[in-house]
Amino acid sequence: MNKTSSWENFQQHYLELPELGFSLDTSLMNVPDVLPNSVEKLFQRAFQQMQDLEVGSIANPDENRMVGHYWLRYPELAPSAEIKNLVSSTVENIQQFAQEIHQKKLRPQKADSFRNVLLLGIGGSALAPQFMQNALASESDCMQFYFLDNTDPDGIDQVMSELGDKLNSTLALVISKSGGTKETRNAMLEVRHLYEKSALDFSRHAVAVTGEKSQLDQLAERENWLRRFPMWDWVGGRTSVFSAVGMLPAALQGLDIKKILHGAKVMDELTRRKDVAKNPAAVLAWMWHHAGAGRGEKAMVMLPYKDRLLLFSRYLQQLVMESLGKEKDLEGKTVHQGLSVYGNKGSTDQHAFVQQLREGPADFFVTFIEVLKDRKNVGIEVEPGITSGDYLQGFMLGTSSALFQNGRPSLTITLDEINPQSLGALIALFERAVGLYASLIGINAYHQPGVEAGKRAAGDVIELSLKIQFLLKSRPEQQYTAASLAEILEDTAKTVTIFKLLEHLAANGRVQKISSDSPFSAEFKANP
Repeated sequence: MNKTSSWENFQQHYLELPELGFSLDTSLMNVPDVLPNSVEKLFQRAFQQMQDLEVGSIANPDENRMVGHYWLRYPELAPSAEIKNLVSSTVENIQQFAQEIHQKKLRPQKADSFRNVLLLGIGGSALAPQFMQNALASESDCMQFYFLDNTDPDGIDQVMSELGDKLNSTLALVISKSGGTKETRNAMLEVRHLYEKSALDFSRHAVAVTGEKSQLDQLAERENWLRRFPMWDWVGGRTSVFSAVGMLPAALQGLDIKKILHGAKVMDELTRRKDVAKNPAAVLAWMWHHAGAGRGEKAMVMLPYKDRLLLFSRYLQQLVMESLGKEKDLEGKTVHQGLSVYGNKGSTDQHAFVQQLREGPADFFVTFIEVLKDRKNVGIEVEPGITSGDYLQGFMLGTSSALFQNGRPSLTITLDEINPQSLGALIALFERAVGLYASLIGINAYHQPGVEAGKRAAGDVIELSLKIQFLLKSRPEQQYTAASLAEILEDTAKTVTIFKLLEHLAANGRVQKISSDSPFSAEFKANP
């Protein structure tokens, strides 16, 4: 416990950022008043690595790529005039396209205007736009948004049912960097089918955000879609929010994307400070390093006390966990690094898991996010001198105090209000903190070998499903158990997977199941 008084400790560990209407309070994290020399040296190395990254060094040696998402909000940093012009021109093209949509210069096939956006993507191609749209939604939004971010058929049906007869006034925004992401490809094929069923030409309603010459890019060019916007090799999916991935939906929503980008740019400037105590991203990285002993020993619980920030924890799960969850460090040593993120919102989830946070395993620290401005309109008093917003703040301060009394650390990020600039700054803050923390612990934050391994394994499962279906169709009179099929396919190591595939095929009427006393002796055959 810090030996100074509570007020003195608060002042020592409080950082105000008046340029953005931000402040950061780490007084309840039990960190020393002075940064240890050993950690200071790590930070100076991290600052240098960040500077090298920003000027175009190869930061992702696995793919021999630069990592340049910081150029998206400050093109002048880019290492070449070509990249600078690409970034700047894309922003202008986004604004022009959104204006053409809003002013009805670009119209759908059978309606007077586009009034809805159906966004198809997954991971970074959906999380960030969804979070931003939800956080900044208002009655003045120019378009209504719908999202397909999975390959779940029932989920697709649910969203398309909500759209209903509005499909003819709906712009389909397909986002996939590689152009071959299966979840997004599947959603696009499902949506295309529904457009065609409604006698609508999908290409006259479709926009692509993808890599140059990707499968999606070539398809959109061949079919003459409404527009194609670029994604670049030097921007990773989880850090693509300030590219067309996030800025195009924001512009279509009617937001001022230059304010979003400006907020991120200002935060970047503040996080280039070499004094750790005055650098908000460095302070966050220090807290993560201190709380988890540099090994990710404690999870980060995100508790934003603002409904508009409900999706922030989901967004951060990818940004933080995909960046920091690594088996090997930069020297090839096995380290199993990571920083688990979970959470939802306050005060709703005080009633869900704060009991465990206070009295259960001390395997976490909390990040509270507070927004000072309660609402746009004047509120009522729910008690003399007290508003609903006063209660929201009271629950947050009370929870942080109750946790600290039981030895559970927390930090608080305070924003004056939620607006395009502050949201851009908030996202940039965590992007910078992730980069600096990765340098502190010596891992590569900019690749994701585990994700690629999962995709390859999924491909193997799909291939096995096709083999099963082919075999059953080629022997329509025969019945097989999962075990007998595995023997015929000479793949007994995958008998469990074969069993699960057969159960799924049968549940969807694609093969016939003959039940038995035991689920493991059930037999399957081709449909008659």
